[in-house]
Amino acid sequence: MEVRFRTRKLQKQYEKFREAEKAYGRDLARKYIERINIIKQAHDIKELSSLPGLHCHALKGDRQGEWSIKLTGFYRLIFKLEGELLEIACIEEVSKHYDD
Repeated sequence: MEVRFRTRKLQKQYEKFREAEKAYGRDLARKYIERINIIKQAHDIKELSSLPGLHCHALKGDRQGEWSIKLTGFYRLIFKLEGELLEIACIEEVSKHYDD
């Protein structure tokens, strides 16, 4: 799949580990970059959804049209699918799944 980023900041965090580490901490930064690399290697959302451990799924309610991939226990990578064949993943944000 092709990957795009909603903001330049999200793109920099992918391209430069230190930027991601400053924003999220070492472990979450590593997972962020790793998950985007996995998205890039996947052919389509069906393949991505079938990969174990990612917990890739479509969101509901106010977030309908967005997808989520697990980064760590509480954090998720949120993205939208674009393109005629839904072959482009647009990274929207890193979100804390449960606010405590």
